Amino acid sequence: MSYIKYEQNGFVGVLTIDREKALNALNSEVLADLDAALDAIDLDSTRCLIITGAGQKSFVAGADIGEMSTLTKAEGEAFGKKGNDVFRKIETLPIPVIAAVNGFALGGGCELSLSCDIRLAAENAVFGQPETGLGITPGFGGTQRLARTINVGKAKEMIYAGTKVKAPEALSLGLVSAVYPAEELMPAAMKLAERISANAPIAVRACKKAINDGLQVNMDEAIVIEEKLFGSCFETEDQKNGMTAFVEKRKPEPFVNK
Repeated sequence: MSYIKYEQNGFVGVLTIDREKALNALNSEVLADLDAALDAIDLDSTRCLIITGAGQKSFVAGADIGEMSTLTKAEGEAFGKKGNDVFRKIETLPIPVIAAVNGFALGGGCELSLSCDIRLAAENAVFGQPETGLGITPGFGGTQRLARTINVGKAKEMIYAGTKVKAPEALSLGLVSAVYPAEELMPAAMKLAERISANAPIAVRACKKAINDGLQVNMDEAIVIEEKLFGSCFETEDQKNGMTAFVEKRKPEPFVNK
């Protein structure tokens, strides 16, 4: 996997897109490497994943324009599907995924961040969907996830006009959860990932599924989804550990994902 670096830090996986000279732009090979790296994650021992980009300038500057410039209609659609399949895999990964956005997150980079559960940004981060200036639409979920994440009107402006959003505005829009000086971004992402990982993994995964699945249906159906996932946590070792500790007014033992 030449364009992906993966490190395991306790229960936290850190996946870095490593194509720094091209500002970590996504071509077919990068997408294939990313797909393979996601498949290789040990979900029994990994409770949270951080995705970031190599270097100090760019998270992911976009899809590779050189590769896309000669595509036919059919090839363009296939390329869009390739990206969408990988990003959907991130979105539906059982464990939470944090995007540590360390610079440009444009086009496919913005779309990659949107497929993650939580986005944290460095002060130099810039988000945007500039595709209409290239004669195309966003192709990796941007027209769908951006409008589901921020104000629809602002999402349409960003997509129609190619408006770029710097980190402070991204925070005010709810596009990111927090903004940090560049040198503090990864420590902050790791701290959050470790806080998530310290909680009961079965419960955290059930929460992710409840939120993601519930957002796609009406409230009556969503509540049923929550009820079933709520019930699924009972009779687990972690539920008994956590509740017994609460009743006994002590900290629980480390959760064991059982």
